[in-house]
Amino acid sequence: MRILNSFSKENVDFTQQLVNPLIESEARSFAMLAERNTILATLDQTLASCSKLVEAGDYSGSEQSIAELVDFLNSVSDSLVSKEPGNEESEKTAIEILTQICQYVASPSLKQEVVDALAFELPKVAARFGCVSTKCLEVAEDVVDRFVERSSPRDMLSILCEAIGSPSELFMIPGYFIPLLSGITKVLVLIQRRHYAQVKTAVPVILNALKTMCSESYNEETDCEKLFHKATGIAYSIRAICVKLEGEDKKKLHALLGLYVLQIMALVSVGMTSGMSRCLTVVLELSDLLQHCELSYIGLITGYEVDMNSRLVIGDDSDDGACCFSQVKLGAALGVIWGYKASEVAAAAKADLTAVIMELQGNWTRRWEAIGTLKYIFSCANLSWELKQHGIRFLLCIMDGIVSHLYDDNVDYSMHIPTMYTSLQEAFSAFKKVLADIPTSVRFDVLRALIKNSDSSSMIGILLDCVREEMRMGKIERNISADAVLSIEVNLCTSFWNPSVLELVEEVLRPPKGGPPSLHEYSYAVLSALNLYRFILITESTGNSNCTGILSKDKLRKAYNEWFLPLRTLVTGTIAESQDNCDQLASDMLCALSPVELVLYRCIELVEEKLKHL
Repeated sequence: MRILNSFSKENVDFTQQLVNPLIESEARSFAMLAERNTILATLDQTLASCSKLVEAGDYSGSEQSIAELVDFLNSVSDSLVSKEPGNEESEKTAIEILTQICQYVASPSLKQEVVDALAFELPKVAARFGCVSTKCLEVAEDVVDRFVERSSPRDMLSILCEAIGSPSELFMIPGYFIPLLSGITKVLVLIQRRHYAQVKTAVPVILNALKTMCSESYNEETDCEKLFHKATGIAYSIRAICVKLEGEDKKKLHALLGLYVLQIMALVSVGMTSGMSRCLTVVLELSDLLQHCELSYIGLITGYEVDMNSRLVIGDDSDDGACCFSQVKLGAALGVIWGYKASEVAAAAKADLTAVIMELQGNWTRRWEAIGTLKYIFSCANLSWELKQHGIRFLLCIMDGIVSHLYDDNVDYSMHIPTMYTSLQEAFSAFKKVLADIPTSVRFDVLRALIKNSDSSSMIGILLDCVREEMRMGKIERNISADAVLSIEVNLCTSFWNPSVLELVEEVLRPPKGGPPSLHEYSYAVLSALNLYRFILITESTGNSNCTGILSKDKLRKAYNEWFLPLRTLVTGTIAESQDNCDQLASDMLCALSPVELVLYRCIELVEEKLKHL
């Protein structure tokens, strides 16, 4: 009997474990349904109250009623968006609210004055509910579309721009802007007068919103892709307006469209770096628009057409130019680089990239104008290294195939000096930033590979100087450490202090092909190698360390007998030979070898001194 009772009790407990969660789930569902019905009933009553007051001409009462409606709906949208993404109940509630609003506005019996009164607030409210889910986003677009269909285009453009320019912090996400941008796409083509002024008012609002989105990070790039597609759709609407216009307005609107497209080209390239294939679909649309803006690849890469459009649109209005068109030069460079990267992009722009490259190779002035535009790519901190790499390849392409170095005496080259200076300075700065971005643990291997595969004496010298600077900074890090045994972090910072660094010196002073280096071709590389050796030897000696092994007897003798003595013989002979000649070449060689001779003899003295005490 006890066993039976025990068994029965266990059965009851087990049954309760199964049934209780089901009861709780049913209770929750019932409560949510009741809450949703209450919300919908309140919405229906408030909309009816607003309509009644508007129709009665009670402006004060209607404004208060609409304000209450907005506060009520905003509190609901805040609650729904704050819940976990993918919440089905939240989605159902939002869809039913949006559907009810959509049906109400679309009703033929609703008077125009009521539509106009609600239009000032409900598109913005609908955009907030659109943030709940993808399905809600689609219904929110329908709500905005209904207002566009039934309201004054000029009024709706102002309303939508105001909504785009003033989202609350909770709704600073792509989903909020998508329905509003969709509305602008449709409303622009409905405007009948003052097209250029209306578009120019809307464009800064749109671009500033996109710029804000690019400065944020999102896990879901699908929404960002939709956002940029909507922004591109607006460009097609502007293009449709251009077809209708004539004269000066058409010319200025074409210019404005061009700047708008280039700014988006920059924003999408910076803002969607983790989804290059998705980015490409937007870039293809933008490239198709370039030809309709009468923008050519040669005009973009030299900056000429960009400057011309900027003068037409911005003029003395510097605030607009600085704010919303601040990256059009970057967009111009990227427009061409995207075409260089993907043939389908160049095809969309109807551009002959081969002809553009040949023109740059054969024209010094245009080539340096192109370099001045490309610098915007290299100096953009947030642009992906993939696009920067294509920019470097394009630059090398136009420089490697230079047709002739014969210069035109009629060209004022001095006007290009500022561009030359800043471009070269930024190129070197970009190189150092790329180098610094490489993990310390592999940075030495990268520099070693660059040195071994370079044929340029100047480049090898620069790279060896970079190695010396890395070692200097590593020494500082090591000295900062108070512990006798270096921490892992400090060891990583001083990873250049290893025996392999002497291989870099040997690579220059005793090339793999044998014999001493060619001083005519590699004097600068030799000087940098000697300076690096001297720095290491002095640092290791004064610091009572031997991380590189430079102080070992074998290494000192090898450097002395195999590197320095053969090099001394070569330097002495070359100097003597140059002194016997009086031509300019001999004079230049003496100037180049003077610092080499000085550092070489200092290295020999230091090694001889060390060998005496071993």
